[in-house]
Order: sequence, then structure tokens, then C-alpha cells
Amino acid sequence: MEYKTIFEPFRIKMVEPISVTTESQRKTFLENAHFNPFLLKSDQVLIDFLTDSGTSAMSQNQWAGMMAGDESYAGARSWLRFEKVVHDLTGMPYILPTHQGRAAERILYSHLGGKGRIFISNTHFDTTRANIEFSGSTAIDIPIPEAKDFSVLHPFKGNMDVEKLKSLIKEHGAENIAGVILTVTNNSGGGQPVSMANAKEIAKICKQNQILFILDMCRIAENAYFIHARENGYTDKSFRQIAQEMCSLADACMMSAKKDGLVNMGGFLSLKNKKLADDCTQLLIITEGYATYGGLSGRDMEAIAIGLEEVFDPAYLEYRIRSTTYLGEALFKKGVPMIYPVGGHAVYVDAKGFYPDIPVEQYPGQALVCALYLSGGIRCVEVGSVMFGKYNEQGKLIPAPMELVRLAIPRRVYTQSHIDYVIEVFEEVIKNKSSAKGLKITHEPLFLRHFTAQFEQV
Repeated sequence: MEYKTIFEPFRIKMVEPISVTTESQRKTFLENAHFNPFLLKSDQVLIDFLTDSGTSAMSQNQWAGMMAGDESYAGARSWLRFEKVVHDLTGMPYILPTHQGRAAERILYSHLGGKGRIFISNTHFDTTRANIEFSGSTAIDIPIPEAKDFSVLHPFKGNMDVEKLKSLIKEHGAENIAGVILTVTNNSGGGQPVSMANAKEIAKICKQNQILFILDMCRIAENAYFIHARENGYTDKSFRQIAQEMCSLADACMMSAKKDGLVNMGGFLSLKNKKLADDCTQLLIITEGYATYGGLSGRDMEAIAIGLEEVFDPAYLEYRIRSTTYLGEALFKKGVPMIYPVGGHAVYVDAKGFYPDIPVEQYPGQALVCALYLSGGIRCVEVGSVMFGKYNEQGKLIPAPMELVRLAIPRRVYTQSHIDYVIEVFEEVIKNKSSAKGLKITHEPLFLRHFTAQFEQV
């Protein structure tokens, strides 16, 4: 029998206090943070859904493993354990440890990129796009059409549009395409999963055209869960076996272990090609650290090695996906427009649908993240024209394809009572929709402006 109550497959051994604030206090905090939740202090936040990256609660085995960390500069025992686990998962012979995923992105994409080079993805995330564009390359997104239709039920909305991929290769020439990146799950596309069939098609096209196929696998376990549940031929395979099969299709894998590695810091780049691995290793040593530790301490590598085993536990994955779905389903029933079905690590609200009277030039997503913080101390992030918008030559905003707000749920951190509180806060925000105000940017950097941009209400 499957019970209605979502059962956390762990017990709480240590607690971290949450600072409870009043709406009056939060109003002052938000104004001082220039209406940007990234600029809030953590003790001003009640429920932190800003990101699921590096915010996981580690297990007793991970903490115990950290005590056994070997901090030798070269050839540490912790490195050998880390290397063995990553090799087993990816099947690739060359493993480069990095301090987090964006370091792996910088190493690989700065080496492959440059002016005139093109990267194609189901959807580039913010740091991926920034590293690519910083090198002078162009980043192109080609999600399937169903990804942008919130009313359509599709089991794998994270898929890449295969026909568009073929068309882009023909248009730009295979020799000008530096890499095809498949992100699983598709974070900027609503945390939606990618099917194995789609990955196989992309791998075949890349092989035919001698284009590097790169798997961004930071949520590979969550993606494997959806393949197991929704794709024919995979119900008898373990989650780890599904992940291993997907990795075997790629020429390179990169991971921010701060997601499905269940750690607070760490990542890696794994490669099949020795020449590419040698070139990237030189960049690793120059910018991160020696090849057997990268930007990581021995204790970090121990925690990652254990986390990459724990994350495939069926009880954990069942709880993880059910908990995220619980929040999404509850909001959906209350009429909150969102990407549906619910993804793996987050609920993505359609801010343009939630605030139809706020024009995109006044950033409805940013208005919603401010409203959620003001009403209940919930911190989340805009994934729309603040994060991905650009300007034309006249300085007019070119909006992002979607105006979303992401509620990213940290792993093994919050209980169901916390999630029920979030649902109550949404009820309050829904009641006050008519009084919401748009925002304008008063300060912004050239790249990744959402991290440090400042706003004021219109």
C-alpha cells in the first residue's frame, strides 16, 4: 500500500535554527537588499528556495567520511576513492576534480570556445551561458516545442529538438559547432527530465557529424528516476544503471556535485579523449589546483564519493520526487500557473501568467519573488528576463522566452510542515495579486546580472 503521507527516509540528528521575522522587518530587509533576494542575509530568510545547489543536508556517513579525508597534495586516498566512484558512474577514463560545476564549464568551454564558435543545448543555464558567451561563442537553446506550452502534458519536456539540431548543424556547419550540451534534468526548462531515447538520438547525430556531445549531469539521479517511471524498457533497471547508460552516450560529462552529489561544494569534468583531457588538465592545474585534487580538499572528495552512492537509493529518490510533486500539485490546484508536470528539483511558476498586468519590462518574476519574501520570508529566484534578458542596439529589452520563478528545494533539509507553510504563503500572495508592483533595474553588471542587480519598485 502507498500511503498519502510523504515519509522522509531519515531521522533528524542535528537542527539548525530558522530566524522567524515579521512582515514589517522583511519590508525593511527587502528594501535594503534593493529588491533582490540574492542580496538578503541568510538569517533574514525563513524558507530558502533560492537554489538546490550546495544546500543539501549531508548524511552521517558523509560527515564520518570527511573525518577520514586524506589531505595529501598529490595521490591522496580520498582522490582515489573519488576517482573510482566517478569512473564507475561515467565510464570515462579521465577525471578532473573541480571546486564546482562552473569551474568545469569554464575549463572546457574556454578551451573549446572562442569567436565564431557555437554551442547548442536543450537549454543553457545561467553560468553555462555566461562561460560560453564570455569566451566569445554563441549559445543556442533548442528545447522541444512542448517545453514552452504549460498546458501540454509531456513526460519528457526537457528533451532537445532533434530536427532543429539537424537544421542548425546544416546551417552553421559541423566544424563551427564546439559542442552539443544536454542538461539533465533541464534546469532552465523547468527542471524537466530528458528521455533516454532523446539522448541516444543526439549522440547519434553528434557522432555522425564528429561533434562533441557533452552531458551536464548535475541532476542525473533525478533524471534517472523519471526515465525509470515513464520510459518503456527501464522499469527493470536500477537508477544507477540508467544513469550509467546515459553517461556512456556522451564524450564528456560535467557535474556540479552540489546537486545530486549531495554535498555543499565540489564537481568534476570527465572525458573520453586523451588529447582533450590533457589540454583541460593544464587549465585545471593553472586555475584550480593539482590534477588529483582540483579545487577540492580530501574531505570534500570523500563526501562526494559517498553522496554519489547515496543519491541512487530508491527510498531517497522516491521521497525526493514525491516531496517536490506535493508542493507543485498543491499550488496547481490553487490555480497557480506553472510548468506542468512538476519537475524533479523545483517548482517553476509562470510569473507572466500569475501577474498578467505587469509587463515584461517591469519583470513580473522579480515582482513575485519579492512578494513571496515579503509575505512569508520565502527566498526564491527569477528565471526570466532578469536572468536571461538582453538589450538591442537601442537599449530596449529583448525578453526571455519565459518569465518563471523557481522554487528550488534543498535535498534532505525541509520537512512536510515547511512545505505546507509555503503553500499557505502562496494563498496570501494570491489574495494580494492586484496590489503587486513591477520593478525597474537601477544597477546591473554585464554578466550574470541577476546575482547583484539592484531594483526599485515602479
